[in-house]
Amino acid sequence: MIKPDAVAAGHIGAILAKINEAGFRIVAMKYTHLSQASAGKFYEVHKERPFYGELVDFMSSGPIVAAILEKDNAVADFRTLIGATNPAEAAEGTIRKMYAKSIGENAVHGSDSDENAEIEGNFFFNGLERF
Repeated sequence: MIKPDAVAAGHIGAILAKINEAGFRIVAMKYTHLSQASAGKFYEVHKERPFYGELVDFMSSGPIVAAILEKDNAVADFRTLIGATNPAEAAEGTIRKMYAKSIGENAVHGSDSDENAEIEGNFFFNGLERF
């Protein structure tokens, strides 16, 4: 997912280009705006964490680009491509190093497991929206 900060800054094209260059195939993609309720549901796993309210506010603050990506070893490879959550600690050339503003406004979200990738993909897309 390309988060509201990166969308607002005009980085959609550059981020998608990096994703394509890294060999990912886009299976589904949409430009949408999460409501407070839908952002809260998406990040429900973090509900007990102190940053949950700020995260929900941020993720519902503007449009996002949701996508399902495919390739061998997709989860691990995407996490490498996006870099550390804190852009100050992210490796050079990673998406977060190049486009994130802070730990909170870190440009992109990537699933942390195959199981969560399936859950998150199903949150945004039905079967007719996948190619």
